[in-house]
Amino acid sequence: MRKPMTVAALTELGRVQLSPSFFMRDFLYSDIAAIHGLSNIPDDPDLAIEAGKRLCNDLLEPLQDAFGRIAIRSAYRSSEVNALGAAKGYNCASNDRNYARHIWDVRDAKGHMGATACIVVPGFSNRFDQPGDWKRLAWWIHDHLPYAMMEFFPVRWAVNLSWHEAPGRMIFSHVPDGRGYLTKPGMANHAGSHEAEWAGILP
Repeated sequence: MRKPMTVAALTELGRVQLSPSFFMRDFLYSDIAAIHGLSNIPDDPDLAIEAGKRLCNDLLEPLQDAFGRIAIRSAYRSSEVNALGAAKGYNCASNDRNYARHIWDVRDAKGHMGATACIVVPGFSNRFDQPGDWKRLAWWIHDHLPYAMMEFFPVRWAVNLSWHEAPGRMIFSHVPDGRGYLTKPGMANHAGSHEAEWAGILP
């Protein structure tokens, strides 16, 4: 598929079903693009679709099955949109760091494919809003889903949830009371079950 250059072509891209619940259009909205008049459209739609299908089927669908509707805060970014976000300090990493993450349609430096979506899980965050509660969701995902990286934020426990061909299995937090790595390979808490941390969180 070529990069859409007409409304009709973009409509067709938006209609691509990535998984039973999610369509490509769900991931194309960008606050940065809307404010600055940019088009948040993939240069390589086929790669974006392929990566998006893995993100949706492997991570978002099972998470939604467990907790109810997933709210998408920020997902796909074009290279142009992400570069502007990084330059203006909109909490966007550089393009090199976001290839195969928020920039779904460019492989990373090692040739790997990946995709990231910043999501909120209302079925969790509406019930667990006390300091440190984000760790309960983090450990549930760690024990149940083939994620590549999680990056948690303090507002409603929003999380950058990543799928990647070479998953690092790392959990990082920007939450003030727990800033830094919750776990990553090599840490003593990485392996085994963490059910004691997440028991009772399912609706």
